[in-house]
Amino acid sequence: MKLFKKIFNYIYIVIVLVIVTLAIATAFSVIEAPGGMRVFVVQSGSMEPSIKTGSLVLVAAQDEYQKDDVITFKRDLKVSLKDANSTATHRVIEVKDDEGRATFTTKGDANNTPDSEDVEIARVLGKVLLSVPLLGKIVAFTKTQTGFIALIVIPATILIYSEINSIKNEVIKLIKKKKKIKDRPKEKQDED
Repeated sequence: MKLFKKIFNYIYIVIVLVIVTLAIATAFSVIEAPGGMRVFVVQSGSMEPSIKTGSLVLVAAQDEYQKDDVITFKRDLKVSLKDANSTATHRVIEVKDDEGRATFTTKGDANNTPDSEDVEIARVLGKVLLSVPLLGKIVAFTKTQTGFIALIVIPATILIYSEINSIKNEVIKLIKKKKKIKDRPKEKQDED
């Protein structure tokens, strides 16, 4: 029985950690984290094999960017008319100084040619610090209504219910213990 309880506790801790990690990753894919960090989901294979499709990338703004840095930037609205928030994650292959403003020629590792337009520094969201394969697919799924309910709401509800049940059981134990002490003869209570 103790082994079963230990295994259950480990599984419980793992589930809590997974839910917290997913919730944080999902939140930081929408808002900026402290320190200017953001999380993005890689939607295409343009950076394969170094960054696979469906990876989650952690991006942080830098004071300057250099050749060979992998950066995430807002796409040019002319190129991506369908989505004003569209981003790309590509490698800097050349840094140019355009009248005191840095611009970058970028290229996906899997692409044969550089991107058609240089990226102005104002469009750069940050440098990729970390890439986690496949986690981006899960985060993208949690951003859907079905995914949010299945991976965040339902497990969180189960955990909250479990914690409420544990608290209720502890309160019942305390009440029973108090009642036992109260029901004992007076001289026994004085000895305690």
